[in-house]
Amino acid sequence: MTDTTDFSRRHIRSFVLRQGRVSPAQQRAVDTLLPRFGIPYAAHPLDLDQAFGRAAPKILEIGFGMGDSTATVALAHPENDYLALEVHTPGVGNLLKLIDAQQIGNIRIIQHDAVEVLHDMIGDATLDGVHIFFPDPWHKARHNKRRLIQSPFVAQLVQKLKPGGYIHVATDWQNYAEQVLRVLSEESSLENTATDYAPRPDYRPLTKFEQRGLRLGHGVWDLVFRKKPD
Repeated sequence: MTDTTDFSRRHIRSFVLRQGRVSPAQQRAVDTLLPRFGIPYAAHPLDLDQAFGRAAPKILEIGFGMGDSTATVALAHPENDYLALEVHTPGVGNLLKLIDAQQIGNIRIIQHDAVEVLHDMIGDATLDGVHIFFPDPWHKARHNKRRLIQSPFVAQLVQKLKPGGYIHVATDWQNYAEQVLRVLSEESSLENTATDYAPRPDYRPLTKFEQRGLRLGHGVWDLVFRKKPD
């Protein structure tokens, strides 16, 4: 018997699906607003301009947490469209609440695994930028293999970027920052916009957690790489 399993569909998940408590307000937002501002996962390419109803620079955000920074960035930059990915329902509900309360029109949400969305839905050379802010560091050494930023994933990201498009990663774990710097530097299609780590770009707001960490002397590392021209 021939094994026809598609091994290309298998990947190590960089998250644990721990939903936590979904508040009634978050659940209402998911029920009423996700049909409007959400895009269902589908295993075929997504027309980004059609999804947003206009032609504009498209930024992919992977893992937006509770969505506060996503909303802040989108409000400050109405000229861009933001496709925001998150698997956890409380965060999806919270961002939807912010979208509704602040009348934000340039965010769309896909509640699904980012690796599969990238593989199945995002066309090559369609993104102007990628934001990955504070991904799960999987800080125990035996769990490092679950980290999102690894060479195969970065190669896939680069394929989806337009020439001149950027990847911006921020982390508060030095060990992870060092790994990200190494992985991005080894990708021949990318070039670092700084010497090692970049100053925090103005468009990335400080989170409350980050502000507290900085007051306590904790470090935060930003890495911004651009795709080289063809």
